[in-house]
Amino acid sequence: MKKREDFLYQEIAEALRRRIASGELGPGDKLPPVREMARQWGCTPGTVSRAYTQLGQEGLVAGHRGGGTRVTPNELQPEDPVWGWASLVNRAEGYLLEAIGGGHTPDQAQSALSVAISRWHDLQHESRPDPQPKPSGETDELRFAGSHDMAVEFLARMLSEGATPARLSIQYVGSLGGLMALARDEADVAGTHLWDDRRDSYNLPFVRRLLPSRRVILVTMVHRSLGLVTAPGNLQGVRDLSDLARPEVRLVNRQSGSGTRVWLDAQLKALDIAPQSVLGYEREEFTHLAVARAVDGGEATVGLAIHAAASAYGLDFLPLTRERYDLVFPVEVWETPAAQALVKVVRSPQFKEAVAALGGYDTAETGQETWIP
Repeated sequence: MKKREDFLYQEIAEALRRRIASGELGPGDKLPPVREMARQWGCTPGTVSRAYTQLGQEGLVAGHRGGGTRVTPNELQPEDPVWGWASLVNRAEGYLLEAIGGGHTPDQAQSALSVAISRWHDLQHESRPDPQPKPSGETDELRFAGSHDMAVEFLARMLSEGATPARLSIQYVGSLGGLMALARDEADVAGTHLWDDRRDSYNLPFVRRLLPSRRVILVTMVHRSLGLVTAPGNLQGVRDLSDLARPEVRLVNRQSGSGTRVWLDAQLKALDIAPQSVLGYEREEFTHLAVARAVDGGEATVGLAIHAAASAYGLDFLPLTRERYDLVFPVEVWETPAAQALVKVVRSPQFKEAVAALGGYDTAETGQETWIP
C-alpha cells in the first residue's frame, strides 16, 4: 500500500496542477479539504497532505490559517514560455533532489525518468509512421526498425544531443521485422535478438539468411535478462515455463516475429507443450512494457519480458535466459556520419551507465563489432 501511495500523491498533485493551469481553479480558490480529497482518491489524508505540500513548494498554493489551502495569485502563467520552462526545470530539480535524498544516484534518477517517459508513450499507444524510403544524400536521420528495448530510447535522446547531432526515427516491428525492413531498404539500422535453437546462437544465423548478399556490421548494444514477470509475491508460485501449461496461469504473449516470441516457441516445443494448451497464448503485445502493464493490471498472471520492464511496474521477475541485442548496419550506412555518431553513443560511458541503472542489463560487450561477410 505504501508503494502505491508514494506514486499516488504525485498523481493528485498533477491533477490539481492541470486544474490550475486550465483556469478551473483560479487565484484565491480553495482546494478541497484534505479528508474530502482522501475519500475521492481512496487514500489516506497523509497522501493528500503530501500532494498539497508539493504544490506549496512549487509556489502554486499556500495554506491560510483557518482558510484552508488556496491557489496563490498570479503564480501560474502558462502563456509565458520563459516562466513555463523555468517552472519545469524547478520541478525536475525537485525530483532529482528527492531521488538523491532517497539514496539514488543521478544516473538512476535519469534512467527512472526515461522509463517513466517510455511507460507514458506505451500507455498512449504512440503511433510511429511506417519506415519509408529515404532520399539519397540524407545522413542526419537514421531509420531504426526492430525489437523494443528501453535502451533504444536512450540512444535516440543521446544521439540528438551529441557533438554530431542526428535523429533516430524509431519503428518497433520486432526482430524479424527489423531485418526484413533492412532487406527492403526501408530502414538504416535494425535492432534484433533472435535466438537460433539449432546453433544455440543469437542473430548471426538470421542475418545471414535474411540478408544473404549484403555486407553488414553487427554492433552489440547490450546483453539483457529475459524471464517471467508476475504480480508481486508470485501468488501462483510460477517457477519456469512448464508452469504455463497449468490451467489457472494466464499468459500475455509477445507478437509473432519478435525475438521473445521466437525464443518462447522454441522452448515450448522442447518442453512438448502445445501453444493452444497455454491460456492466453493468443494475447499479443508489441513491447515489453505492454506485457508488464498487462500483468500489473491483472489482465494476465504471467508474461515473458525483460527485467527492466518488470522493474518499471514493480513486478516480480524470474530470470530464464541472457540474450544478446545487436544493432545491424548495412556497410553503406555504417560509413555515414550519423551511423558513426550512433556507435559512438553506444560505446560511451554515459550510455552504459544509464542502461545499467535500469537493471537486468550487462554492458561488458557493448560496442563490439562483428562484420559479415
